[in-house]
Formats: sequence, structure tokens, C-alpha cells
Amino acid sequence: MIFARKTTTPSPAHAARLIGLGSYLPPQKVSNADFASRLDTTDEWIRTRIGIAERHIADPATATSNLAVEAALRAMKSAEVEHVDTVILATATPDHHVPGTAPLVAHHLGLRQVPAFDLGAGCSGFVYATTVAAGLIHAGTANTVMVIGAEKMSAVIDPADRSTAPIFGDGAGAVVLTAGRVGEPGALGPASWGSDGEHADAIYIPDGGSRRPPRTTDDPKNRHVHMKGNEVFRHAVRRINHVTQEAASAAGWSIRDIDRLIVHQANARISAAVANTLGIPPERVPSNITHVGNTSAASIPLLLSHSAINGELSAGQRVLLASFGAGFTWAATTLVWPSGLQALT
Repeated sequence: MIFARKTTTPSPAHAARLIGLGSYLPPQKVSNADFASRLDTTDEWIRTRIGIAERHIADPATATSNLAVEAALRAMKSAEVEHVDTVILATATPDHHVPGTAPLVAHHLGLRQVPAFDLGAGCSGFVYATTVAAGLIHAGTANTVMVIGAEKMSAVIDPADRSTAPIFGDGAGAVVLTAGRVGEPGALGPASWGSDGEHADAIYIPDGGSRRPPRTTDDPKNRHVHMKGNEVFRHAVRRINHVTQEAASAAGWSIRDIDRLIVHQANARISAAVANTLGIPPERVPSNITHVGNTSAASIPLLLSHSAINGELSAGQRVLLASFGAGFTWAATTLVWPSGLQALT
């Protein structure tokens, strides 16, 4: 298979620079024992096959917008800013089909009349959104952008499906990006991204859209996520490997130069397979899937935040973000970790 290289390169004058980082997890934790008590599975199977011990689940009164606001507030505090001029929300679980959730998030943040929009690219959504934000900053259309990845995956998962229910969790992560200079610490490097709609049915919700409106079926299972696990695993490893190499090359790095690979937390075995294939030592590949599960578009910013707080990210390290998700979509970008950035959670 030949992959077409698609990268976006910053203009010489402007880059999107990371200045704020925040995350939020709803307080309720659900352990593997909960699933083992009611599904045909065990704690050992979930830990061994997926790498998850627990995940956070939002209560019924909490929507994706609530999670997004909490993460965004922390990111703004981290950045020491009271205003941003654009809000991009990456999510597969908006509050409603219409309107978009981002304008509501901006409203709750006290941001008046700023452009705000949702971006749907599955688990790749956050890196897609940072790439769009960087483009807006490069063009001079925006100066400071809030990028949020937020999901209430528990709202779209069938609790009786052993193949998906134990995998996903709820949460949100956010970053503040502002105009900076290419090459300075915190500046996002060139992005590599792509998609392959041939595999659109590998991770999807059958009902609810224009293809199959809700009124056309009464089967509740069609309102939940359906996933072809083996197919997703195979493509995820291959695509993440490739997009990681592309983004590293575009930044002028070799694979050996990557100090930290922040990879979407879909499955611990995927992350391990990627690291092994690329020859990246496991200690350079942080992970938090054990405690949060797969949080889709929130995965990358949550892992960034937790890694920063845990001391796994330090000034001067070369960091590569890589993701893969429904669509299929994939995306990666780079940055040198800045000094003085305090992640808040």
C-alpha cells in the first residue's frame, strides 16, 4: 500500500504556540468488576486485551458541553488568559445534532460573539482541530484559539455490549494556542493527516443521521457505537506508524529524536505495537489508558495533561502527537515542550 503524503507547513512568520493546558474527568469511576458482574467478561481479560482497569463516567445530568467547559476553564487559567478569539470543539458526542456544541461552550466561558464550531474526526479530532487552529493563526484570521477535545462516550455505548462497553470513558482536555514563531518551544510543527472513507463502517453509529433517521428504526442497538475491533486494530497500528514517520520527517526529526510519543489511547496493545515497530523505547511512550479508558477526541489532551503533571514531559523534549480514529482518520504533529507550562486538572 502506498500512502500519499499530506502535510501542512507553517508560514515563516507565524506558528501556533501552546501556552495553556487543562483537563477534566467526571468524578465517578467504574471498575472492570462492574462489567464482569453483568457481562461475559473478566477483569483479567479487559486488562490483558485492552489495558484498562477503570474509566470515568459522567452522570446523566452532565453533557459533553459541561465536560468541555471544565477543561477549557483550566486551560485558560493555565495560560493566564481571560479571553480567546476562537473556540474549536473536537467531539463525536455533541450535546445535540443541531446546534453545534462549541457556541454553547463559548457562551458558558463568557466569550461573547467569538467564532465557535464543532469538528468531527473521531478519535483524531483533537489533532485535526489543532491543525485547523494552526491554519487560522498562520493566516492571521485568529490570534488565540481554544481547542477542546471532549466526549461523553457513555451516552453512545451499549452497556450490554461486551465488545465496546468496557473500552470507553468520558472526559475532556483543552489547550490554548496563540501566535508565535516557527521553531520556538511550544510551537506546533508541520501536521500530517489523512482519511480513508472506505472503512467508514468500522466504527460507526448506524442510526440518527440523514442516512438512517431515528424514525426509520426502533432498534436501540442501532443508536450505539458499532466497532469491528480486529479491523480497527490492524489499520490503527499501520496508520499511526506511517503518520508518525511523516510528521517526524516534516519536522526534520528522525524517529530516534522523539523524546515522547503521545499516541491516542485506544488500546494498550496498539500503543505497544506502534512503539515496537518504530523502535521507540516504551518509557518514551506515556500512557493513561489504565485509568481513563478510550476517551476518543479527549484522549490526546488528557494524556498531555496527565503526562505533564506526572513529570513525564519536561522543557526541551521533542514531543510527537499521533492519533487514529473513526472515518478512518489519522493525524500527527510535533512540538518542543515549552518551559513554565503548568497543566491543570
